[in-house]
Amino acid sequence: MGRLSVSLSGWELDNPIIPASGTFGYGKEFAELYDINCLGTFSFKGTTREARFGNPTPRIAECPAGLINSVGLQNPGVDHVLEVELPQMKAYFHKKVIANVGGFSVEDYVEACGKLSRSDQVGLLEVNISCPNVEHGGMTFGVSPEAAAEVTRAVKKVSSKPVYVKLSPNVTDIVPIAKACEEAGADGLSLINTLLGMRIDPRTRRPVIANRMGGYSGKGIFPVALRMVYQVYEAVSIPVIGMGGVSTAEDVIEMMLAGAAAVEVGSANLVDPWVCKHIIDDLPRVMDKYGMKELKDIIGGAHHG
Repeated sequence: MGRLSVSLSGWELDNPIIPASGTFGYGKEFAELYDINCLGTFSFKGTTREARFGNPTPRIAECPAGLINSVGLQNPGVDHVLEVELPQMKAYFHKKVIANVGGFSVEDYVEACGKLSRSDQVGLLEVNISCPNVEHGGMTFGVSPEAAAEVTRAVKKVSSKPVYVKLSPNVTDIVPIAKACEEAGADGLSLINTLLGMRIDPRTRRPVIANRMGGYSGKGIFPVALRMVYQVYEAVSIPVIGMGGVSTAEDVIEMMLAGAAAVEVGSANLVDPWVCKHIIDDLPRVMDKYGMKELKDIIGGAHHG
């Protein structure tokens, strides 16, 4: 493996760069722009047990340092993903992928995760208990240590693949939730999901988004994400995938120094569809700038100098 290589629960990646779920679809559109096999892997569109149309429109609002979305887990359902999307993906992506799974009940998570874990194309499951854009599910599980642990235990029983739980930043203290997931058997953690935010149109005096509030992402949340990755790395002994406002190779280095074993890039893909390739190409230069030989050696470096 090269100097950019990292490992997630025994899964060796060529580099730590992973487009985040919800910003990369199934990779098909991006594969028309560049060879996406240069990526470490990618986390595909959040998948639920049943197909979902998502939330009413408008469901996107721009912000000076990011955007707010309330898409609401629009997806074709787990069976369609297994029967159509994953087979088609083999033509343009030759590595294993991360299956991001959403749900509205423990049973939802169990069924979808059980099915996806049986796919040879899936390297690990990213269990999203932190989506702020759906009612009666998603973030409801992510703000309670007990509920987070319940989902984790249930999914671990049916999954043959590593289980990474995606955590919400919309909590007073993320550490107890991270520790509860680890104690319940999680193989790793992904953080952070979006912050809850909103915009109001002065002309109509109404919220811009039909759902009123949505998930705020983009450059503006990077310091918050970095702080939470740092805190969680100190509290657990399982790998952390860091994300939130990442858009440059310098950001990736910061995330890894804070404790991230790999780094997801989200909203930046919507601004510049080549951003992940650019980051991968630029990482060796930034590593040389700071005297870093191999990326895996800097994970958590900010904690011990």
